[in-house]
Amino acid sequence: MRRNLIFLVLLIPLIHFLYLPNAFAAHPLITDDTGTQGKGKFQVEVNSEFNYDKEKEEGLTTKETGGEIGTILSYGILDNIDIVLGMPFQWFKVREDNELTTKNKESGISDLSLEVKWRFYEKDGLGFALKPGITFPTGNEKKGLGNGRSSHGLTFITTKEVGPWAFHFNLGYMRNEYKLREDREANRKDLWHVSLASELEVVKNLKLVGNIGIERNLEKTSSKHPAFILGGLIYSISENVDIDIGIKGGLNKPETDFTILAGIAFRF
Repeated sequence: MRRNLIFLVLLIPLIHFLYLPNAFAAHPLITDDTGTQGKGKFQVEVNSEFNYDKEKEEGLTTKETGGEIGTILSYGILDNIDIVLGMPFQWFKVREDNELTTKNKESGISDLSLEVKWRFYEKDGLGFALKPGITFPTGNEKKGLGNGRSSHGLTFITTKEVGPWAFHFNLGYMRNEYKLREDREANRKDLWHVSLASELEVVKNLKLVGNIGIERNLEKTSSKHPAFILGGLIYSISENVDIDIGIKGGLNKPETDFTILAGIAFRF
């Protein structure tokens, strides 16, 4: 208890400087859970996503395809505290009326992220955690692969386990900073995220997962906030290896039409 109190005192002054981009949950879930690796243990994840979006406005049809491959390293510095490093590689193509130009096609490393997950309460299947984080401007903002400046935020996480079921709730705040003036003029800096997920072990080593959520629209000109729904499977090949697949769909126009997610996780 004393150790947790000391950690909280040290954490509070850092919260202003930390950012949480997309919480690294049990892939393919977007919503994070309160689980940690345990002191001295590692987890390595390689996750991928492939997305498609089509919009038609004022007679102009825009189609965007893209994706991301992310490597996530998690290390347990204490039984209830993890450090998480995320290294993403992104790509995208944008076609307007089926025409593609070099300006509408980019790929490369995006902004790296560093997070801390602290599970400060756990009893009778109920857990609470905080997850602050920070991004580093490693992506090329001129190519649309990063913000050009460090950003920060914080997410509150709840998990409740009931028999074969597990439920997760996230409430997050993000503060984006931008280097380019056109990004500052077009995009909001203060964003929020709310989501709920569930897991059900249908048979041994196989989980059925579902996820729903909404977050504030990044674009200043839109008051409609993107909402999503997701379904997928997580299969444990062994005690230390999981594979997963999921499909994420948009519930309204601002959200990407659909995304296919797949990943693998190794624990040491």
